[in-house]
Amino acid sequence: MVVEVLLALSAQNERLEGQVERLTARVDKLERELAKNSRNSSQPPSTDRPGSPSRRGKDPSGRKQGAQPGHEGSGRQLLPTSAVDEVIVHWPGRCDCGHEFVEHELVGVGRPVRHQVEELPRLAVTVTEHQCPRVCCPACGRRERAPLPAEVAASAFGPRFCAAVAVLSVRNRVSRRDVVECCEQLFGARISAGTVDAILERVSDALAEPDADLLARVRGAKALNMDETGWRTAGQRRALWGAFSDPHAIVGVRDSRHEDHARELLGDTRAIVTSDRWWAYAHLPLKRRQICWAHLRRDFKAHAEGLGAEKQFAEHGLKVCEELFWSWEIYQHTRDRTELKRRIRALRRQFKAILRTSSGKAPRYKYCRGMARNLLKVWPALWTFADHHGVKPTNNHAERALRGSVIYRKLSLATQSKDGERRIERLLSVHTTCRLQRRPLHDYLIDALAAHSRGDPAPLLA
Repeated sequence: MVVEVLLALSAQNERLEGQVERLTARVDKLERELAKNSRNSSQPPSTDRPGSPSRRGKDPSGRKQGAQPGHEGSGRQLLPTSAVDEVIVHWPGRCDCGHEFVEHELVGVGRPVRHQVEELPRLAVTVTEHQCPRVCCPACGRRERAPLPAEVAASAFGPRFCAAVAVLSVRNRVSRRDVVECCEQLFGARISAGTVDAILERVSDALAEPDADLLARVRGAKALNMDETGWRTAGQRRALWGAFSDPHAIVGVRDSRHEDHARELLGDTRAIVTSDRWWAYAHLPLKRRQICWAHLRRDFKAHAEGLGAEKQFAEHGLKVCEELFWSWEIYQHTRDRTELKRRIRALRRQFKAILRTSSGKAPRYKYCRGMARNLLKVWPALWTFADHHGVKPTNNHAERALRGSVIYRKLSLATQSKDGERRIERLLSVHTTCRLQRRPLHDYLIDALAAHSRGDPAPLLA
């Protein structure tokens, strides 16, 4: 009887120990999820909970904000007098001594004091009516009229107005209703939300050829930065992919963040692609990849919140990141690639030893083993930037280029149909490219719309 009780208690104790172990692992996993924020994961800052550690900015210098004593000012420079639209001369009426000037005494001495005021002219759309009167033919009696010119018949709105609506909607991310209000109050134009959509569709049609050319130019670049983010179409989850060279950008809405969509966007490119460690890029040869070190630093920060071997692994990793970024900053100033390679070789020896140790099977490496093994797997792709001109150690170029698209998604309902996806792809690609090239988007859209109305090829963003 006693033996049976002891056996039952022993079995119960084993069950309870197993349950405690499972619950402990679950609590640990939930605590790790709870500790995630924008500093140590891919979560955006908008998702940080109250009380989360603030994003660390520059080290405080102890000085007040703004210009410091002795700083050379950078005020607005006056235009030459020949470049202004109107000059108004203000003559004094009397002197401080009490003398009142008469007309023949008003003669300027030395250089006048100049002050320039910039003002908007009264804005209003100009309405042009095109009439096509019918003429009776004396030969056959038929009434004949002239056709409207192609550039006029294409729309009830001109290229400049359509370009302004597109800029407000895409670059400035103004909602449809607010675009209507802006056009009514600023331009005196009569439009509706449906008209805004029709104008954006017309602009998208005009950008079909430039968009195809951008895709070819991006695929033909020697180095690319690539990233993906969330999107929604009619409330359903989608993904927005982006590939960026220094002067060109292409974005596309796809079903998911699957590898197939990365292959489709990249096509037959031979470029070196800088990205994060997302598995969709694993099909690329390691010699044509560059892993983003900014993402790695963020991952190391997450591991630094652990204990024991995990914390030690993260601290070593963060030290390597700081030394790598310092080496890159030196290279940015000196352009001495030989010195950069020498510094990177030392880091490689140091970092590989850390990874090999942390990838062991010992229980203390449980939480850092996965990352260490993954970095050893992609080892050549960590250092591509040291050997190839135009490749950078971070994916910041893609992150910045996609930021406008992300803000557009957050401020709007994204897209509602397949046609809407194609439209926003072209608009965002051209908008981002113009920004990268520091080219006025409004001026480019005017030229593209005018060419499209005439049936001519649209200007390309070379």
